[in-house]
Amino acid sequence: METLRVAQVAPNIFPTPPGLSGGTERVVHDLCKALESLGIEVCLFAPSDSVCDTPRIGSLPSLRTLEERHGTIPPSVPQVLEAAQMEELRKRLDTFDIVHCHGEFFHAALLGDKRRHSLTTIHWRVDELDRQIFFETFPDLPVAGISDSQLKQIPVANRAGTVHHGLDANRYRPANGSGGYAAFIGRMTDQKQPDVAIRIARAGGIRIRLAGSVDVGNPTYFRERVEPMLGEDAIFLGAVDDAGKQDFLGLASVLLFPIDWPEPFGLVMIEAMACGTPVIAFDRGSVPEIVEDGVTGFVVRDEDEAAKALLRVRELDRAVIRKRFEARFTARRMAEDYLAIYRELLDA
Repeated sequence: METLRVAQVAPNIFPTPPGLSGGTERVVHDLCKALESLGIEVCLFAPSDSVCDTPRIGSLPSLRTLEERHGTIPPSVPQVLEAAQMEELRKRLDTFDIVHCHGEFFHAALLGDKRRHSLTTIHWRVDELDRQIFFETFPDLPVAGISDSQLKQIPVANRAGTVHHGLDANRYRPANGSGGYAAFIGRMTDQKQPDVAIRIARAGGIRIRLAGSVDVGNPTYFRERVEPMLGEDAIFLGAVDDAGKQDFLGLASVLLFPIDWPEPFGLVMIEAMACGTPVIAFDRGSVPEIVEDGVTGFVVRDEDEAAKALLRVRELDRAVIRKRFEARFTARRMAEDYLAIYRELLDA
């Protein structure tokens, strides 16, 4: 059997893999490495400042690097970066059996007849007008959901199946949660609700530490809603890298995930599970698919239920939580699931 040749097309916002931010780029990196371990020939289309050792094509840096170099940049720069990336892909399109895109929109037009041998993974919500128009325009574009809840919002004609995210199984190691605090990690936005996490922790009588970046699109949320609540029992650490996440999540008694949007996946939940840390999360979007209630954490409806669940986290076995991560959310499992879809597309 000939080796399958797969192009992985990453976003241009951050390098692949990313530094402090960039969950999508982290998933793409881990997918590339896991596919290679399965004998797949992978070519990564990603910014020039990427450090993934997968064979890579991309002559321009990421948006993040351009912002660091030039400060304020024209709002059209992301479209320019994507157009340049699509040109690099166009020149080589016939050299791949499958083209797997993780970006926005332009690739669908570029692929043309190759759409039937392509796969698109959307790492964001799909229930808004832009995606509705997109799907209506390209009903023959195969799309993989990153959760069943996301897939249900994608038109039937586009559905190629669900593949939950996975992580390199060795990136995080199980830890004992001896820090005695609740952890929150994510963007400081009204979608993630760090202020609600602080209220939950205080209601449950536990200290909380918060990590993540202040959302550049809505910095006033942090200044007005989160910063006034900080204190000795609620400390903001800023963004953390992978090594920082190991200590931050591994020492935490619990991860709080009080989202207020249809979360398509929620990578931090499985990062916590990889450390053996239980998750208390609001019942929105993908949460009930990811958190096994009473095993890897608790799925709750509101702040009151979340505060009560804090009193029960000691009932959960951190070793079992790690084993459930290994069974359900490794990069190898993710790669095997995507590979099954690739073969279905080629057979069709």
